[in-house]
Amino acid sequence: MDASRIRAGLRSAAVAVPLCAAVLLAGCSNPVSPARKGGPTAQAALPMVADDLQDRYQRVIKDVLPSVVQLQAGQALGSGVVYDDRGHIVTNAHVVGTEKTFKVTTASSEEPLSASLVYSYPEQDLAVIKLDRVPAGLRPAVFGGSDEVEVGQIVLAMGSPLGLSSSVTQGIVSATGRTVSEPGDSDGTGATLTNMVQTSAAINPGNSGGALVNLDGRVIGIPTLGASDPGMEGGAAPGIGFAIPASTVRTVAGQIISSGKVTDSGRAALGVTVRTVVDDGYRPAGAAVVTVQAGGPAAKAGLRAGDVITRLGDTPTGSGTELAEALAEEEPGARTAVTYQRSGTAHTAQVTLGEQ
Repeated sequence: MDASRIRAGLRSAAVAVPLCAAVLLAGCSNPVSPARKGGPTAQAALPMVADDLQDRYQRVIKDVLPSVVQLQAGQALGSGVVYDDRGHIVTNAHVVGTEKTFKVTTASSEEPLSASLVYSYPEQDLAVIKLDRVPAGLRPAVFGGSDEVEVGQIVLAMGSPLGLSSSVTQGIVSATGRTVSEPGDSDGTGATLTNMVQTSAAINPGNSGGALVNLDGRVIGIPTLGASDPGMEGGAAPGIGFAIPASTVRTVAGQIISSGKVTDSGRAALGVTVRTVVDDGYRPAGAAVVTVQAGGPAAKAGLRAGDVITRLGDTPTGSGTELAEALAEEEPGARTAVTYQRSGTAHTAQVTLGEQ
């Protein structure tokens, strides 16, 4: 499955509409209650449960939406989440792009506020910017942890889809622990993101960098990707979106704010840049090494530009994306075998992985 970034002009995902009905029915089932038999109690209980759920939605939206901002980076629009009361805002690296200054519109500001880049970390598709002036009443969001995310959990996606600021959609957590790769430029692959939260909440262009929120009002993820299917009209795969988990956001943003950069990524690396090569049948045949970091893990193992990596450990790597996904499952410092082709001959080297 391919994944595409969600910002202006890109993918969307659809809401699982039957969810609310399923929740309401579950809420009023009782083995000894007349509600099971369709009596008067059942008729009264259903509207009460609906009202309770609606009240909870509205309370969470009222509490969290002021912490979600619209972010303008050059000509692109995206979203961000207020991280602290000092004016730090976390968003996606692909939202900020190559820009260094930004216009930020909060839920309560009449005019856009100016902000500057603190640091962008494309490897995890996260970035932190900082308001040049912190307005009164700026409200930081509350970020949850991985233990607060469960499949089937109701979630709300908040952001600025298609430039419509302060928009909210609803869905559920569809799965956890997903590994997805972003589309890359023509000369390489995009970031490979691990432990992603999959959701059915509608995520449309401009939602990137916003908030995926549970009904306790805690941010459990940053919406980042929407799935795409080349066989579908428009390419979008409805109802499949991905968010970077809040635990990762806290780790990366915390390092950026305290050190001005990411000092401990926890992500394994070979120290190479690669591109996908194809065989005579135009099928992916491996990850060709374009550059080798001097003194890096691959260089120490004897790899050089022009080698074609075909396997990492026991995992075939028929493309640059597959190599990135295989590395995402490894830990820095681990020792593994790298199989590669050089001038048509297969070689294997033992490599101690570095850190990205």
